[in-house]
Amino acid sequence: MIITGNHHVTAIASDAQSNFHFFTQILGIRLVKKTVNQDDIQAYHMFYADDVGTAGTDITFFDFPGIQKGIHGTDEIERIGMRVASDAAIDYWEKRLTDKTIAYERLTMFNQAALYFEDADGQRYAIYSDEGLPGEPQGKPWAASPVPEAFQILGLGPMTLTVSNLEKMDHVLTTHLGFKQIQAEGKRRLYEVAPGGNGGRVIVKHLEGNRAQQGYGTVHHVAFKIKDRAMLDAWAEYFTSIQAPHSGFVDRFYFKSLYTRLYRPILFELATEGPGFIDDEESYETLGQDLALPPKLRPMKDQIKAMVRPVDTTIPEGGFPKETYE
Repeated sequence: MIITGNHHVTAIASDAQSNFHFFTQILGIRLVKKTVNQDDIQAYHMFYADDVGTAGTDITFFDFPGIQKGIHGTDEIERIGMRVASDAAIDYWEKRLTDKTIAYERLTMFNQAALYFEDADGQRYAIYSDEGLPGEPQGKPWAASPVPEAFQILGLGPMTLTVSNLEKMDHVLTTHLGFKQIQAEGKRRLYEVAPGGNGGRVIVKHLEGNRAQQGYGTVHHVAFKIKDRAMLDAWAEYFTSIQAPHSGFVDRFYFKSLYTRLYRPILFELATEGPGFIDDEESYETLGQDLALPPKLRPMKDQIKAMVRPVDTTIPEGGFPKETYE
């Protein structure tokens, strides 16, 4: 029962079209699957990842019609972490965020250069530098991105969790999920699983006050990466043995899942590395261009298309022009 890093993080957006623009044209990350929430087919589920949709690079969004704005607070996944290859890439992103009139803060977090910023929904992000930090392999750059290859976001970085009970979360991460605490700075603790690096880290911040309320601009859940279905079943047996509530096996088609709330109200998912987003419905070349569905929903495709709002996810032929800053 081994977790090898972050698999994906799922947040909530106010509008899928604006979300697509922000991720592809501002952050320069590829949309690899435009599908729907399999538990609520009226809501889009947008998957952004590296060039081929590698597990550990996915940032995904639900677009629930009519949902209210979320409120940040304690006991939530507060900030989505992403990673770039170098400190030079952090310098590039300072210039890019300035050019796009996005306010940011540059800081050093656990000895790594980082940038904090938000999108129009108030969703919180961080970009961390991998400079001098071995560990979980980076994703593959997207050729059509407006961001030059050397500076692209190449996967998930540390997720920041706010908690009212630091010792309880420490117990969950270290005793049950196999993380190790490797550093502490003030009210923050840094945890890591092998092979480590930014792709296998979680930051936990102690925060008193009001509990967060989910809505657009907040994170729904975070998923950790495991190898395969056999390991997923072993985790389900373990959660049952410790009397932890869990979903049991859930087939998401693009990966297999298991959900649990070891620390309420934060939702953790365990997800398998494959099979991935290149499938019988979409080739590498056409990823994210049309509404894609797992086999169980394909007979309802016309009905689902009529239910969801139209979202144009085309990209220019030949990709976006590269944007450099001197």
